Amino acid sequence: MLDLLAPDLVPEQGDRLTRTAYKQEFRQLEDAVRDGSSWKLERRQHFEEQGSPSRDALRRGDWEEALRLLADRRDTLTKAAQEDKRRGYAFHRVRVVERPLTPYVQWELHSQRQRAEYGQRIRVVPAAQVAASEDTGPLPEVVVLGGRTLFQVLYTEAGVANGAIRYTDRDLVERWENYIKALYAVGEEVISYFDREVAPLDPPTLSDAGRE
Repeated sequence: MLDLLAPDLVPEQGDRLTRTAYKQEFRQLEDAVRDGSSWKLERRQHFEEQGSPSRDALRRGDWEEALRLLADRRDTLTKAAQEDKRRGYAFHRVRVVERPLTPYVQWELHSQRQRAEYGQRIRVVPAAQVAASEDTGPLPEVVVLGGRTLFQVLYTEAGVANGAIRYTDRDLVERWENYIKALYAVGEEVISYFDREVAPLDPPTLSDAGRE
């Protein structure tokens, strides 16, 4: 278990953004980062992602189609990797995993393994690593962009994106970045985790997907 505790986030100390405003601001801030890095913590075990044909296929229970659609984006991932290298940018992601895997996380780890093949920095930690910070509930979904801005990404109970809260207090942003970095340091590379824990699994069934 990680000794370092996650900092508190007080919504009243941030600025509430709609989903559209968050997406626009995220893109603008991320595109502006040069010779820097960002850090993301993914804690929820289920998301209802919008606008992903592969995710839609999973929702229908069509596992083969979901994986085929992931494979179709390799050109896009290649271009993104080239652009990140050009501007000296690195996006780090920590995925917290509970066992047994939900259908969503099983699918997402396929996606993340593919991303890692193109140089994205993704590591996996078991839920036990964050238990000390979850006395009052699961950790929030957090992303720190360029060491300057923290977004607490919000979701409905069903896992549908619902905007974000923006925080810019320098001390808070730094402490959250350090917390995610500490998790990343003890995490396992997603490729090795996937090959051992995910690749042998049977596809989730339609009934499994319905229980996500």
